[in-house]
Amino acid sequence: MNMRITGIGMTSPRTRLRMIERLREQGIRDEAVLAAMYEVPRHLFVDEALASRAYDDVSLPINFNQTISQPYIVARMTEILRNGQPLGKVLEIGTGCGYQAAVLGQVAKEVQTIERIQPLYERARKQLRDLKMRNISVRYGDGGIGLPELAPFDGIIMACAAPTLAAGLREQLALGGRMVMPVGMQEQWLYLVERDKNGFRETRLEPVKFVPLLTGKA
Repeated sequence: MNMRITGIGMTSPRTRLRMIERLREQGIRDEAVLAAMYEVPRHLFVDEALASRAYDDVSLPINFNQTISQPYIVARMTEILRNGQPLGKVLEIGTGCGYQAAVLGQVAKEVQTIERIQPLYERARKQLRDLKMRNISVRYGDGGIGLPELAPFDGIIMACAAPTLAAGLREQLALGGRMVMPVGMQEQWLYLVERDKNGFRETRLEPVKFVPLLTGKA
């Protein structure tokens, strides 16, 4: 899927290339993920006033007390989810501006993403549609319960921090599936949950900082 959206100055291909070089230095090794990070025009997912900072390694505000995650954490979570293997069907909890979903759309066959804040849902849906990312379906709803009617998923990724590991969500994993999510309140850690024929295996990976998971629609 090729959607090279060119920019100028701080949104140019050269600026994006610098971001990829930095991600390599930070330890991202998956070439498919690095290619996806290069292809997706991050500057189109932030407010125009912040476009000059779009490829810096920072999270940025997107209104409604939400943020777009820093490029490193988007790449890191996607790399963990892929684990060097092609991804089929992926579920994302917390669409936000749609950037993580766009990156996932480059490396997965199908992406289902859920957003509980209606203006963000509408904006993300329009942005992804404008970019012609037809393998991504954006839904307005409570992401905490997942999409049991469409399960199982090869991968589940959560872009907000749950107070505990989500038992209901992990049941929506396919055998061999992986779930990546931040867990905790004041102190947050990134967790990997893997499902195999023997059950579930949980691994604590590294400290992170995400907005909290909230329930219901807004």
